[in-house]
Amino acid sequence: MSDILKIGSYTFHSRLIVGSGKYRDFQTTKEATEAAEAEMITVAIRRVNITDPGKENLLDYIDPKQYTILPNTAGCFNAEDAVRTLRLAREAGGWDLVKLEVLGDTETLYPNVVETIKAAEILVDEGFQVMVYTNDDPIVATRLEEIGCVAVMPLGNPIGSGRGLANPFNIRVIKERASVPIIVDAGIGTASDAARAMELGADAVLVNTAIAEARNECMMARAMRDAVRAGRMAYLAGRMPRRAFASASSPTEGYIWD
Repeated sequence: MSDILKIGSYTFHSRLIVGSGKYRDFQTTKEATEAAEAEMITVAIRRVNITDPGKENLLDYIDPKQYTILPNTAGCFNAEDAVRTLRLAREAGGWDLVKLEVLGDTETLYPNVVETIKAAEILVDEGFQVMVYTNDDPIVATRLEEIGCVAVMPLGNPIGSGRGLANPFNIRVIKERASVPIIVDAGIGTASDAARAMELGADAVLVNTAIAEARNECMMARAMRDAVRAGRMAYLAGRMPRRAFASASSPTEGYIWD
């Protein structure tokens, strides 16, 4: 079955996006990315080297011809820093598909919505294709789409918490109102969380910590791959209705002794 994910001018077959942080080394990052069969990997420009050829470089392990590199603004706490970071990324690598995240504080890592909107307006105006991390507020999600972001990425729970989906209802509402891809970003802890997000209708999920901090990174990457596929198929198939009472699976008329 052909089930293409279109984000801006890019197309993907995989609906699992992976991160590149928190791994023991670049080799493990490479092996887990391959096991996930991901096609896109997000990279924190401020934290992971992809621009200095004189130092160990992630791009020595992750081939940009094979994977879409998604520069992100992790570690930015205002619009000015986020915009500057992505301008540098575009100058260094020519990347125009980017992930915008502007954080509010170092404890919760919740998004600063005001600064996120400000940065999104500037970046879209400058021709970037912006995938934007935000809270799970349907009103904010709609506003970011109106600005011109090519994908909206509501959190499931705080970054790196592994607590799963805090508010499935809001994720569903955001998806029902959107005409751009909705990608659940942050909070995924295990494969069932990823499947649940996809069953709600999310177009993709982004997973980093849950894979990087697993005892067996590659095994968890494969579990996430399969969970995303299963959740997507379940969503497309359409689940049975929930009922208050039992419903017999066998006929209730025409018993052999009637």
